[in-house]
Amino acid sequence: VQLQASGGGLVQPGGSLRLSCAASGRTISTYLMGWFRRAPGKEREFVAAINWSGDSTYYADSVKGRFTISRDNAKNTVYLQMSNLTPEDTAVYYCAASTYYRSSYTYRHTPQYDYWGQGTQVTVSS
Repeated sequence: VQLQASGGGLVQPGGSLRLSCAASGRTISTYLMGWFRRAPGKEREFVAAINWSGDSTYYADSVKGRFTISRDNAKNTVYLQMSNLTPEDTAVYYCAASTYYRSSYTYRHTPQYDYWGQGTQVTVSS
């Protein structure tokens, strides 16, 4: 499966962006999907995840209440709506797909995921 993340850009503090992750090559309708980010000089960190049906979502504490993950299985796409952005949200954002459950890891852990998109840059600055 190929994942294409898009929607990043430059936004002022307090602004909003919606990231999209379009999948091709295979349906993602049964996969756990996640968003991660890597800020300059930091390791990749978990942002949000969503189960196959969309009725369970998970968030990092740092984005809870500001970000919303969703999916449209008919469009083979996952979204990340980001609001009230701060400079600390500046990072490259990656979407990821987990094609099967790995019991040793949770949705927060990168080894849970076996396909990754190329990333989209989000810069929050005035």
